[in-house]
Amino acid sequence: MNVAIVGGTGKEGKGMAARWARAGHRVTIGSRDAERARVAAAAIAGEAGVAIEGADNRTAVADAEVVVLSVPYAAHRSTLEGLREALEGRVLVDITVPLKPPKVRQVQLPEGQAAALEAQALLGDRVAVVAALHHVSSVHLADLEHAIECDVLVCSDHAEALAKVVALVADLGVRALDAGPLANAVALESLTPVLLHLNKRYKSAGTGITFTGL
Repeated sequence: MNVAIVGGTGKEGKGMAARWARAGHRVTIGSRDAERARVAAAAIAGEAGVAIEGADNRTAVADAEVVVLSVPYAAHRSTLEGLREALEGRVLVDITVPLKPPKVRQVQLPEGQAAALEAQALLGDRVAVVAALHHVSSVHLADLEHAIECDVLVCSDHAEALAKVVALVADLGVRALDAGPLANAVALESLTPVLLHLNKRYKSAGTGITFTGL
């Protein structure tokens, strides 16, 4: 599968890129700065022993079947507005959490209730928005020899896109679970500040979640 990671030069993007490339997917790191993306892609490729490409965000999206949005919430709307036409007909995996520094360990619901809901409203029905990957630590993603003990909740109003992303997320080495309609992104995104609180309180490198009885 061709996967583009918009904002892929960040910590989460780098780990996802390496793991997906190792799983056999074609991965392109996207950035507003094409040279920065190419440098990051080359570094990841060298460390992981895989082929990864780098390009500006629009070029990265152009060849992708699935696009992962990995940007801070402050850049969420402007990034989507800049890529709105390029994203048409694609699956968008929105991993954004509406954190408001410095209170990142406190739930802050945005005007649209969830970043993923805001993305779907902005992009319209020609883009299948899927919310996922809010609860996997970048520390664990970056350690390629480390088995991640974490479940990933995936939700969307588009059944085919949801199934595709569940399979893609599983290739990161985690269990992916269908968590229902996109409205449930409110709960998924709101849980991240709780995990950040737990990280600080219990000095964890990356708290995750697992579900029993399934």
